[in-house]
Amino acid sequence: MIDNNGALLQMLYRFDGEGLHSHRLAMFSSPYLEKYQNQPESYEEDELYAEILNKNIVSFPIRFDYFREEIDSDIEHPFSHATLGQYENCRIPVYGPLTPIKFTKFILRNFYYTPFQNLELDNLVSNLRTDTTIRNHEKMKIHFNLE
Repeated sequence: MIDNNGALLQMLYRFDGEGLHSHRLAMFSSPYLEKYQNQPESYEEDELYAEILNKNIVSFPIRFDYFREEIDSDIEHPFSHATLGQYENCRIPVYGPLTPIKFTKFILRNFYYTPFQNLELDNLVSNLRTDTTIRNHEKMKIHFNLE
């Protein structure tokens, strides 16, 4: 990523004879910027780094998981969900699995908006389609709809 010092995107997809079985998509933002700490002047005037260098930024991972089969658990477990941070039971329902392009556009638009605001992200089109897996009772709660 443009912070060039530790931010990682993870995209793991698992397919079987029936199609997409599961995915794990994550962004782990850089917990610190070593190059910035050693040479701050080279970053402070560059608008690409303006937002990620703000002192009020708190780094935390965001992850989108999908698993086609229902998980038998005492804790509600949507087929497709988002997790913020490292909270074990944080499962925000998501309308369904995400394609690589939808996930990448989500990250760029929401975490790197300033440098990418002039890109025409909506023109990035994919023929990949995914089914909606969110259940009616999950729609009644706060959820992500990234269609």
